[in-house]
Amino acid sequence: MTDVRWGILGAAKFAREFMGPALTLAPGGHVAALATSDRAKAEPFRAFAPHLRVHDSFDALLADPAIDAVYIPLPNGLHVEWTLKAIRAGKHVLCEKPMAMRADEFDALIAARDAAGVLAAEGFMIVHHPQWQRARQLLAEGAVGRLWRIDGAFSFNNRDPGNIRNRADLGGGGLRDIGVYVMGGARLATGLEGTDVRARIQWENGIDVYAAITAKFGDADYACFTSIRMHPRQEITFHGDAGVLRLPVPFNARVFGEARLELHRASETIIERWPAVNHYELQAAAFNRAVRDGEPYACPLEFSRGTQVMMDAAFASAG
Repeated sequence: MTDVRWGILGAAKFAREFMGPALTLAPGGHVAALATSDRAKAEPFRAFAPHLRVHDSFDALLADPAIDAVYIPLPNGLHVEWTLKAIRAGKHVLCEKPMAMRADEFDALIAARDAAGVLAAEGFMIVHHPQWQRARQLLAEGAVGRLWRIDGAFSFNNRDPGNIRNRADLGGGGLRDIGVYVMGGARLATGLEGTDVRARIQWENGIDVYAAITAKFGDADYACFTSIRMHPRQEITFHGDAGVLRLPVPFNARVFGEARLELHRASETIIERWPAVNHYELQAAAFNRAVRDGEPYACPLEFSRGTQVMMDAAFASAG
């Protein structure tokens, strides 16, 4: 295989503005096809995929022998169904987060992946960003000493009733949309699992609009909140007895602000910056290498399942 030929299920705005361009700009692949029943919605995709083939149904794209991998940006409630269909069609799959609504749904995805011999993964792009790789390295080296506390925050204000994040029937809500970052990010950086999970959640029309979560990560306390009704904010800190490691733009780099790592210790402050890094392109490039060259993929389904376990525990705690 010389190039991974990507197909996209649905003309989602995020696919058009972020992941579609990334799939073409990243080495080793390009967008070759799009499935949409409205051909007018396909036209903007031709800005980065001028030779785009347009299929009028998802099934037609999955039947296309000239497609190697499928990107799925559909509403949350459709992720498992179409990931399974794509896998069974012999396609590699990169599906937006959250890939499933419950942890046990990952079991069917993992079994299907293994049976088909394809790569299937959740679009958890921060795994591929150097600020997170550096944070993980520094924590492993003991840069903050004994880790006592992790604090995370992720919020924005979206009150559009038609937006999928505000629709319970499509799997909306704050935790599923952005909770994967504050939970998965802590797991990624520390290599630990969140236990003793407790949550307090505020609901509107069947979706969580605010969630305050506590847990344990090893000996460290963890506290985070997510909201889709608050002024935009995001950050995560790892506080030890020898220092504080802070990522002020951990989840939406370049959109919310500059990717930056701050390490504060008694004798020094170290700041590292990555102003031009596009983690969507890095994610696509890593996926392409895994498909083409067999390189291990940094965010397997097993990792994503672990984050969903923690999220499930948060929902269960809140009742």
